[in-house]
Amino acid sequence: MRSSVSSPHSPRVDGRDVRRTSFFDPDIDRHLLRSEGEYVVDEVVKHPVTMVWPVAQVFLGIVLVLSMAWFFEIWLLPLVGGLFLAGRGTYQAHERFMDRFVITNMRVFRVNGVFQRHVATMPLARILDVSVYQPFIGNILNYGHLTFESAAQDQGLREIRFVGDPNARDLTIQRVIQRAGIRAMAGREEDDGT
Repeated sequence: MRSSVSSPHSPRVDGRDVRRTSFFDPDIDRHLLRSEGEYVVDEVVKHPVTMVWPVAQVFLGIVLVLSMAWFFEIWLLPLVGGLFLAGRGTYQAHERFMDRFVITNMRVFRVNGVFQRHVATMPLARILDVSVYQPFIGNILNYGHLTFESAAQDQGLREIRFVGDPNARDLTIQRVIQRAGIRAMAGREEDDGT
């Protein structure tokens, strides 16, 4: 767990540390409402199957760069092609590393992006249903996709793809909702209205 101790050089706004966005760490802690008692229940990274294509690109790029010796006069083509493929694969792998889905005691949110950070949040009270879809290969490798249904028509957090052990993540969300008492409150509100 990361330390929440601020450095003496960190600027502070409203009692919070204001840190610069890092290109190498999604920095989930900066999005938590610590003063309200929010804490992380589960932090989900993309399933390793999403790294197959980026790693293959890096490998092919390295092979192209090493094959320059056999291309004599057009050695620049495999060099440029190999560097491009290796760079693209590295960027895609880093992009997948920076994509996090977080379940807290108050909400679920997703942080993604390398140069431009995008944060989509949904309070637990707005989650009506969570659907789990596992394709055939997902059943074998234990990954799937979560789809959130909410009362809002247009939402920023609808589908989370390539989640490892999606059924356990669904149960975690349901458990957090039950502990928060949200389902019980919704049931009481429906009884009072009739």
